[in-house]
Amino acid sequence: MGTAMFAALTRAGYDVSGPLGRGADGTGADGTGADGAGADGAGADAVLLCVPDAEIAGAAAHIAPGPLVGHCSGATGLDALTPHEAFSLHPLMTVTAQGADFAGAGAAIAGGTPSALGFVRELAHALGMRPVEIAEADRAAYHAAASIASNFLITLEAAAERVAGAAGLKREQLVPLVRATVENWARLGPERALTGPVARGDDATVMRQRAAVEEVAADLLPLFDALVDATRALAAGHDREVQPA
Repeated sequence: MGTAMFAALTRAGYDVSGPLGRGADGTGADGTGADGAGADGAGADAVLLCVPDAEIAGAAAHIAPGPLVGHCSGATGLDALTPHEAFSLHPLMTVTAQGADFAGAGAAIAGGTPSALGFVRELAHALGMRPVEIAEADRAAYHAAASIASNFLITLEAAAERVAGAAGLKREQLVPLVRATVENWARLGPERALTGPVARGDDATVMRQRAAVEEVAADLLPLFDALVDATRALAAGHDREVQPA
């Protein structure tokens, strides 16, 4: 995240020092420690911490008083940045080692003061993101939604890839299906985008699928069963919607 934010902020015209990344021994490229020790942010207008949630408070403790101090966590509140004037910016975007394009993405923002909130809103707009304020009490639910939409989707596709491999299919042969499904969900919503044997009520086909999963990847059966149950519930909701009054 730090490397991606550094690149994006630099492209947006900000004068950025960093990122203060970690080396193989746990120290940063500039000699700072794993929790940011040695980088106090002196002379900066703002410091943006891109560290794991458990290290935010420790890194914030090394920042000299004066600049605004923010973090990029979706689930952590602003109290981890005490006593600094605090803000948070969490891009609603997956970031890998290859970087990320933040333009057009949502951004969960928060600010402990009006000036901090104004700053982070300006920062989000400068990066081409669409900021939305997330209340402290809602941060865990917000972050869970992001994990379900992104992280769990990868887990699901990995399961599909395993079962497909047993039938001689490769990942790239599933990709057009996955992309079309996501686009249909985005355009139509979940109920109208839903297709397949569960949605059709074809229980015989579902049971054949279940037997095949049990044969080639039995450890995936609990996941398969849970997804069938959840899909049935979704399909039932759609059926109720289309019934005449």
